[in-house]
This record gives sequence, structure tokens and C-alpha cells, in this order.
Amino acid sequence: MNAFANAFLLCYAGLFPIINPVGNIPLFLSLTRSRTKGERNALARRVAINSFFLLLASLLVGSHVLEFFGISLPVVRIGGGLVVTAFGWHLLNSGASVDGDAAAASPAPKPLDTFILSPCR
Repeated sequence: MNAFANAFLLCYAGLFPIINPVGNIPLFLSLTRSRTKGERNALARRVAINSFFLLLASLLVGSHVLEFFGISLPVVRIGGGLVVTAFGWHLLNSGASVDGDAAAASPAPKPLDTFILSPCR
């Protein structure tokens, strides 16, 4: 049990700064600006539940999948860094204005079931 607790705390300490829930609040609110409070809460709940199961599956099965494909951990770290860099670069160069003119000119919002939080299209 002690090894599991150490692994959990190590993963939590490593993933918390990357996921950064406090820092992602403004991003989430800006992406769901046209939603009602109920839709926003439902979407946040779905994202939290899906993220929990994704992290749990990664914790339990991730090392076996990496071993099966022959991928080392440093390669995953470099790839993850490149993904975060590309996402940040896309957000930086998205062309959306700070005052929300782009949101006002956009078409009607999609239904909640098909809503995707990725601005990379």
C-alpha cells in the first residue's frame, strides 16, 4: 500500500502543475461564454469525470501500453512538451480578440452533446 501511495503522490505532484485547474478556469470560462450556468456546470462535471477515468486508466495500463509499443518515458515527455507547446502557440496566434468581438460574430453555439473544448480545429 505504501508503494501505491508513493506512486499516487508522485503522479499527482507531477500532473497537477500541468493540468493546473486554477489556471485553466479563465480558459474554460472563455470557451463556454455562450453557455448557460447549468450547461457550463454539466460540461465541467463531464470533463472532470472523463479526466478522472483517463488518468486512472493511464495509471493502471499506461506503462504496459508503452512497453508493448516500445516507447520510452523520455520520448513521451518530449512528445508531451511538443503538444503543450503547439497548443499554446495556437492559442497565442488564434486571432481572437480579448474583448470578445470574435465570440459575438460567431454562429449559434453547438448543442452540449457535440461541444468540444479544443480550440485546435
